[in-house]
Amino acid sequence: MYQLSDKLHEECGVFGVRNTGNVDVVSCTYLGLYALQHRGQESCGMAINDDGVITGYKDLGLVSEVFTKEALEKLPSGNMAIGHCRYSTAGTSTPINAQPLVIRHVKGNMALAHNGNLTNANELREELELCGGIFHTTSDTEVIAYTITKERLSASSIEEAIGNAMDKIKGAYSLVIMSPKKLIGVRDPLGFRPLCIGQIDGSYVIASESCALDTVGAKFVRDVKPGEIVVIDDAGLRSIEDHCSDCKKAACVFEFIYFARPDSVIDGSCVHTARQRAGAFLSLEHPVQADVVIGVPDSGLDAAVGYAKQSGIPYDVGFIKNKYIGRTFIAPHQSERESALRIKLNPISSTVRGKRVILIDDSIVRGTTSKRIVKLLREAGATEVHMRVSAPPFLHACYFGTDIKSSEHLIAANNTIKEMEEMLDVDSLGFLGIDNVTKLADNATFGFCTACFTGDYPVPIPTDAPDAKFEKKFQEAKAAEKK
Repeated sequence: MYQLSDKLHEECGVFGVRNTGNVDVVSCTYLGLYALQHRGQESCGMAINDDGVITGYKDLGLVSEVFTKEALEKLPSGNMAIGHCRYSTAGTSTPINAQPLVIRHVKGNMALAHNGNLTNANELREELELCGGIFHTTSDTEVIAYTITKERLSASSIEEAIGNAMDKIKGAYSLVIMSPKKLIGVRDPLGFRPLCIGQIDGSYVIASESCALDTVGAKFVRDVKPGEIVVIDDAGLRSIEDHCSDCKKAACVFEFIYFARPDSVIDGSCVHTARQRAGAFLSLEHPVQADVVIGVPDSGLDAAVGYAKQSGIPYDVGFIKNKYIGRTFIAPHQSERESALRIKLNPISSTVRGKRVILIDDSIVRGTTSKRIVKLLREAGATEVHMRVSAPPFLHACYFGTDIKSSEHLIAANNTIKEMEEMLDVDSLGFLGIDNVTKLADNATFGFCTACFTGDYPVPIPTDAPDAKFEKKFQEAKAAEKK
C-alpha cells in the first residue's frame, strides 16, 4: 500500500472518564476519541467498567469505522471507561496490538491505555518472559501492564503498584489506567507526552489533549504533572507526587509543531499560538522577497499565518484539501502515485500563478511528498517557490513515541541544504533554528526534548530499535502459521 504522505506520525491518544453524576461514559469516551483521532488512525478501542467487571472492544480502523451504531449499542453502560486511538511505532499494525489492554490477574481486573514508547521494553520483556510471562502482543504497552500486575502482587493498592512500576519502566509514557474502582492517570517524570484533567457535571475526565475535554463539554482543571499519579475514586481526585523530580523536563517539542491539535493547550501553552510564533521566527531567520505566503494543509497553515504577519507579505489559501480521501490511497504504479497527491491536494492557480510563493510546512521527513507539492505549484504557474519549514532538520532517530526509527531515510540527515533545494526543486529552503524551536511555547520554564534534531537524548537510548527483536519473532511466527 502506498502511503500518500511521508509525514511524521505519533503513536496515540488516550482518554478516560469516571462518572459520579449523569455522564454517559461510553458516549463521552466515543466523543473524546473522535477529538483525539489526529493522534492515531490505525486502530482504536474502549474498555468499560460495569460494576467492577471490565470489558473491552477494539479493532483496526478509525473511530467511526470501529464504533458503529450497532457496536456502541452492544457495549455496557458502566460507570467508568477508557479509550485509545493508535498509530503503531512500537508494535505491528494488527488487531492484537489495538488498545486498551484488559488484564485479568489474581488481584483483580485492570485496563490500560498508553501513549509513548519505552526505551527499556526489550530488557523488561525478557525478564518477564524468563519468569513465565506469556505475551500476546508486540507492543511495549503490554510490558507496562505486566510490570504493574507483577508489582500488584505485593503492593497494597493499584496506585502503589504503579509507583513501583515507574521505578522500572524508562522512556515516554502517559497512561490512563482503570481498576474496578479507580481511574488513574500517569505521566512519566520527564513529561514527554501530554496528559490533562477535566471535569464535567462533577465527574472527572483524563485526556491526552485539552481539545478532547472541550469536545465532551468538560472544564479544563489542569495538566498532569510530569511524574505524577492522579487517582480518581469515590473520594474524588488525589495526587501522588513521589516521582515528580526537580530535573529538567523534556516534553516533545513536536507536540507544538505538528502532533497536537491547534485548539489544544499543553502545559499552559496554546498550540495555535506556538505555531504562529514558529512562522514569525522563520520570517526573521529566512526572509525572502515574495508575493504570497501559503501553507500546506493542515499542518502548515498556522505557521504560514505567522510568517505572513511578521514579514508583511500577504497570506492566502494556496491549496484545497480533499477531506474525504481518508488516510491512505492505494496506488501501486508511479503514474497513480502522482495522481494520488492531486486527489488529496489541489493548488488554487489564481493564488500562485505568476507569483513568487513562500511555501510553509511543518517538517520534511523523506521529502517525497514535499517534492510533489512543489511540482503542483510549478504546474499551477508559480514563478518561484521558496520553502520554509517550521521545525529544524530531522537528523536522528526518535525512541519516545514517533516513527523515526533511524536516520537512513531522512532527507536532511543525508543531504546539504543546497542538495535538498535541488532535490525538491525549490528556489530556496530554510528550516527553523534549534534555538528558536525551544521558544515556541509560552511556558519558558518547561524543558523540551529536541533529540530528533540534535541527537542529545534526555535519557539513555537502546542500542537496537526498541521493537526490532520482538517484531522479528512476531513476523517469524506469522510466516510459520502460513506454512
